[in-house]
Amino acid sequence: MSNVKFAYWVPNVSGGLVVSKLPQKTSWDFEANKKYAQIAERVGFEYALLQTRFIASYGADNQLEAAALGSALAAVTDKINLISAVHPGLWHPAVYAKILSTIDNISNGRVAVNVVSGWFKGEFTSFGEPWLEHDERYRRSEEFIEVLRELWTKENANYRGDFYQISDAPHKPKPRKDGIPIFQGGNSKAARKMASRVSDWYFMNGNTNSGIKEQIDDVKQLAEKEGRDVKFALNGFVIVRDTEEEAIDQLEQIIGHANEDAVNDFRDAVQQAGASSKEGEGMWADSSFEDLVQYNDGFKTGLIGTPEQVADRVIELKQLGVDLILTGFFHYDEELERFGKEVIPLVREKEEQLKEKGVAA
Repeated sequence: MSNVKFAYWVPNVSGGLVVSKLPQKTSWDFEANKKYAQIAERVGFEYALLQTRFIASYGADNQLEAAALGSALAAVTDKINLISAVHPGLWHPAVYAKILSTIDNISNGRVAVNVVSGWFKGEFTSFGEPWLEHDERYRRSEEFIEVLRELWTKENANYRGDFYQISDAPHKPKPRKDGIPIFQGGNSKAARKMASRVSDWYFMNGNTNSGIKEQIDDVKQLAEKEGRDVKFALNGFVIVRDTEEEAIDQLEQIIGHANEDAVNDFRDAVQQAGASSKEGEGMWADSSFEDLVQYNDGFKTGLIGTPEQVADRVIELKQLGVDLILTGFFHYDEELERFGKEVIPLVREKEEQLKEKGVAA
């Protein structure tokens, strides 16, 4: 197996990665994010994920648009891959294909896209866009991806779907590599089937070992039936401290100072979205209040403790089949660099030790 890869959430919305009133050393503006991206690529992160938000939710009052910021970060970095998140329905895929190809050109092939089918109803209806039923949102996302690939690979692209139609559409320049990597998230059956058919990477919210393994096994089996391979990325909120007690105390303080109104509003929105899948098992369908203080269930992943403990946990997750760990931090000003300097090297050492023993890491 190849080494596990590391990504970080770009804090391009205010309020950081937790819905807490506890003061954070994390900024959302361009200068801060330029600094974070340059630190991240220097200390071993391979990917950065830019969130897509247009309306305040979970305390995120200010938002920088993902693709625009991704383009700016592409010009001030050298190695890190920039994953721009997008909501089908708010963008036409032909327009977004051009935006991504532009970032690809600026970055020399370091762009990727995370296609987010949408959970925040107000983000659509406020802009006059219809709010589709759960499975229909995923069906639209699948067409969105098919149009992207058609434009990136064909001299003149044609597509006839229920949501999108294009006719003899040119698209130049093409992406520099063998296509732009496509990520997606979701937990429902519709999301898993979509990933198996069209996506390169499947993002998972934080979960228990059994929950992680169940999703990986299911999507792998579905992808095999399609003759495809899918890689797996897992969200996790990181708290690394000198002792386990300090790390746990930090977690308890974050939860203890939770912005209750914002968490409850977020819970109402996402649990309605999760429960609206046909089987009632979409993302966040069974998340507790404490889980949702980190809005992608990142506490569940268990990346909380000393550098050694967190590195051991990363290896455990890798052995479950996780290919990429998506990290979030409380104090980005300090903790992003610390993770790169103290945890990533330990993970690499442990991977080498397992290889020497003939154990698949």
